[in-house]
Amino acid sequence: MSSERVVAVFGAYGHTGRFVVAELLNQGFVPVLTGRDADKLQALAASHPGLDVRPATVDDPASLDRALAGAAAVINCAGPFASTAAPVIEAALRAGIPYVDVAAEIEANLDTFAHFADRAAAAGTVIVPAMAFFGGFGDLLVTAAMGDWTSADEAHVAYGLSSWHPTAGTRTAGTVSRQRRGDGRRLVYSNGRLEHRDDAPPTLKWSFPDPLGVRSVIGEFTMADVVTVPSHLAIPEVRTYMTVEAATDLAAPETPAPAAVDESGRSAQTFLVDVVVRSGGEERRAVASGQDIYAVSAPLAVEAVHRVLTGRTRTVGVASAGAVFDAPDFLRALSAHVSVELSR
Repeated sequence: MSSERVVAVFGAYGHTGRFVVAELLNQGFVPVLTGRDADKLQALAASHPGLDVRPATVDDPASLDRALAGAAAVINCAGPFASTAAPVIEAALRAGIPYVDVAAEIEANLDTFAHFADRAAAAGTVIVPAMAFFGGFGDLLVTAAMGDWTSADEAHVAYGLSSWHPTAGTRTAGTVSRQRRGDGRRLVYSNGRLEHRDDAPPTLKWSFPDPLGVRSVIGEFTMADVVTVPSHLAIPEVRTYMTVEAATDLAAPETPAPAAVDESGRSAQTFLVDVVVRSGGEERRAVASGQDIYAVSAPLAVEAVHRVLTGRTRTVGVASAGAVFDAPDFLRALSAHVSVELSR
């Protein structure tokens, strides 16, 4: 097998990592299973005979170098990304290979843009943070909705999740983000910059397309889209929203982890993402629907790696999905996993 088809997956045994490994295999890639827990790696390898297992930890650069040796790219699925992103990116830069992660942590993604943009550009390599449901997917939808607009007044991304049973990684990442911004503080992207606020976010009504219809949402439920979208689009107001039911699930400590309902491991959770972009008196929209936000992150990340390795990119350096890829074409490539409609 050509080394061009070998992709290291850091955190391969995690909830999203397992979906990524399966999607890589489905697309004809050869995953290298890596991460800090050797026993969990071996247990995963038992389900995929023949795959290389390479334990590595973020505090041991030599182990990361061994994990990435001979790989064409690396996908980082191991949170919290505040701890893992920088060491794995450093290893990718040493190896001279592209890096993709599925980070939903706002602060970790900001760090990636701030600390690695110049070095990645100088190296001529591609680093794509937040290439997942939160961050990358929303950015692709906003970019596709924009079309030929070079700027807009505002972008709204409303997440209609039927439920949200968070993984252990999601809970840990949320804790890390809250600690970094200070308990009780939240982020909003307004007036062309990120602002910290201490008040409670508003509860609003959002008119989703059928079948959801009008639902109560938490306004200013800020997700990684406020990093990815403004990184390349001239939109001074970027707001994200979450259905109250899903936000309540996420906040409740007793909410269980996702439970598989099909042979692929997907949960019963469904989603509808409603994107509205406004400029002057005009409005453009993108609507996407599918099943399981964690599972759909896998085809997003794998498609990104595939396009980077086949030269279907628009830039080098640190770049969000909408900046580095042809957004409408990328979304069409996901048709087996999500349904997308654009209206202009």
